[in-house]
Amino acid sequence: MTSVQSARFDSTERRSELRDLVSAFRELRASGRGHLEVNSPDSLYPYLTLSFLGDHAVIHLFTSEDSVSLHLGDGSVSPEGEVHVLVMDDLGTFTGDFVMGLDRAWDVIENFIRAGTFEGLGEWYEL
Repeated sequence: MTSVQSARFDSTERRSELRDLVSAFRELRASGRGHLEVNSPDSLYPYLTLSFLGDHAVIHLFTSEDSVSLHLGDGSVSPEGEVHVLVMDDLGTFTGDFVMGLDRAWDVIENFIRAGTFEGLGEWYEL
């Protein structure tokens, strides 16, 4: 997760309750940018990453070491548009096909944590 104090990605794995993650996300959101990764406490895969800058976000799904997909966007940016989001410590550029509003993206993350699965959270495009 991006550290609010240093504004740099901290790859240290932590276990936390949803309320603690919500609090950390709110701090990141207030800073205007961030990257976080969430998975089940029982296994590494699947896991989701949420990368955002301002109100734009992108979600990656990792189902194995060799498999990554992007969540399809919500139409908040035209398919031809391009948006930059913070991916770890760098800005990544994504077309509107994969960009969603930050509120919608956070809903996907919360639902993944509560359900323990990515199924039913929307459409995914395998890279």
